[in-house]
Amino acid sequence: MKPATPETRSVRLLKVGEQVRHIISELLTRQQVHDDVLSAHAVSVTEVRMSPDLRHATVFVKPLLGADEDLVMKALRTHTAFFQREVAGKMRQKYAAKIKFLPDESFDEAGRIDALLDDPRVRRDLD
Repeated sequence: MKPATPETRSVRLLKVGEQVRHIISELLTRQQVHDDVLSAHAVSVTEVRMSPDLRHATVFVKPLLGADEDLVMKALRTHTAFFQREVAGKMRQKYAAKIKFLPDESFDEAGRIDALLDDPRVRRDLD
């Protein structure tokens, strides 16, 4: 399966994904999830990708400064049912989306690319 690009995804998928992102972000910001790990960490919901049938939501998250990422991911996955119930209650969709939490690797990838571009051999080629 090739990765989805903004051009290949429908506007509806993007809108629903953004609504889900806002709901989950609000739940985390207002600390409505009763979990010590989630209460102790600021978690950013960077993106939500919906499946074409809107039955699955892949939620990309990043703890602030990347701190304790494994602990945060475990806590989020532990409370998946809570998030699904809350999202389903706030969305007016025919089906409640199954939520899957994944760490957002895009920041790490951007850092890796920056490091490559700073390499003296690459700089020489660019100049």
